[in-house]
Amino acid sequence: MALAFAICPFEFQRSTDSFSEANDGWPSSKVFIDQPPGYVQQEIYTENDQAMFEEFKKSMMVEFEMTDLGMMHYFLGIEVVQSTAGIFITQKKYALEILDRFQMIDCNSVGTPTGPSLKLTKDYEGKKINSTLYKQIVRSLMYLTTKPDIMYDVSLISRFMESPTKLHLLAAKRILHYLKGTLDFGIFYQKGRSDLIGFSESDYVGDLR
Repeated sequence: MALAFAICPFEFQRSTDSFSEANDGWPSSKVFIDQPPGYVQQEIYTENDQAMFEEFKKSMMVEFEMTDLGMMHYFLGIEVVQSTAGIFITQKKYALEILDRFQMIDCNSVGTPTGPSLKLTKDYEGKKINSTLYKQIVRSLMYLTTKPDIMYDVSLISRFMESPTKLHLLAAKRILHYLKGTLDFGIFYQKGRSDLIGFSESDYVGDLR
């Protein structure tokens, strides 16, 4: 569970406050809150024990002037959907803004962010393009932190920001085409499951730079 609190300014007497409690079967849980002087801030609190959360909430609302905003739904561009099954985070709104910004909102979608045999190189003989536009695309895609499925591909095209060519721009636009078809994708944290499974495909021979 993740909740948000709005804390009034000038209330904190210490730069960092903490709350902890030992739970059966769990290590001690702590909450750290940092309040810069004179700054209105929203705090997020997550918990692994409902009783601990209620105690923390009551103690904070007694100590400080606070407003409980309830379950978190949106924070720093990340949309949060909480249910009994777990927590799902996505950036659909931001992804749509990227497509609109680079005039790709009506583009066709593709099934993969890069072609299966794509090997990007510096392409010294290729046609040069507007490097500012290319950098804007790459940096915008880097902020899609809830889409690990494009992480490798964005990292790949970011290698050529210094002197991009048409080949690199086509690769970047391919990611935007893929983004169009995966707007509803995100990360789901299943309740009660903590194991993390990852897959990788190493191609050291084909690693051309």
